[in-house]
Amino acid sequence: MSSLGWIVAASLAGGVISVCAAAFALVLRAAWIPTLVSFAIGALLGAAFLEVIPHAFENGDPHTVAMSILGGILVFFLLEKLLLWRHSHDHDEQSHTHDHGRSGTLIVVGDTIHNFLDGILIAAAFLQSTQLGIITALAIVAHEIPQEVGDFLILLNSGYSKTKAFVLNMLSSCATLVGGVLGYYALQVVADWTPVLLGIVAASMIYVAVADLIPGLHRRPELRATLSQTLLIGLGIGCIALTRTLLEGLA
Repeated sequence: MSSLGWIVAASLAGGVISVCAAAFALVLRAAWIPTLVSFAIGALLGAAFLEVIPHAFENGDPHTVAMSILGGILVFFLLEKLLLWRHSHDHDEQSHTHDHGRSGTLIVVGDTIHNFLDGILIAAAFLQSTQLGIITALAIVAHEIPQEVGDFLILLNSGYSKTKAFVLNMLSSCATLVGGVLGYYALQVVADWTPVLLGIVAASMIYVAVADLIPGLHRRPELRATLSQTLLIGLGIGCIALTRTLLEGLA
């Protein structure tokens, strides 16, 4: 299969799983979400440190790649600060008025942009190698599942019907395919920038895992929860390592 074929297949698969996650949210127990989050953390960190970063170092100048990872983490920090500021600003404006679904709209817009960027990251990985592309796609899907579940619940809480929330989630997931196809053609023109982009891919995975997901696990500091979280994070890392080994065996 060509690189474009893999990109389209991975983007479509990610979209389907995203929609299934939204449907799964209808019957999901709240107690299951930390399990999904813990596994996603392991998958993200495993993909970043076992596959993406080594690949970036092999195909680019190590200092440039390291700078792209560091710069990427700083950029994601600033973007999140901007989103938090915007959320706080909107919350102040709406303190005496009804939301009227506004928070749901912001969720849809933000999720669409996020999915589009995920598509570009998937394209960058597949243009390097099929193995890297598959592992990157798996890691992205792993963290999308708990996120999509949360977003779907926010839409319902914002006043959307189950049907409308499901349709919006499905349309938003199409942005991954758009980003993947555009990334495939655009990144071939600027192929020399691929190692830098891989550094940003790694920065995205590390930042989401460490800054966004791990703090939520600290809300349950008891020993039993900590052991469970650690095992699930290890399972996520192990799945990436196993996938990497199997793909190397098939290569």
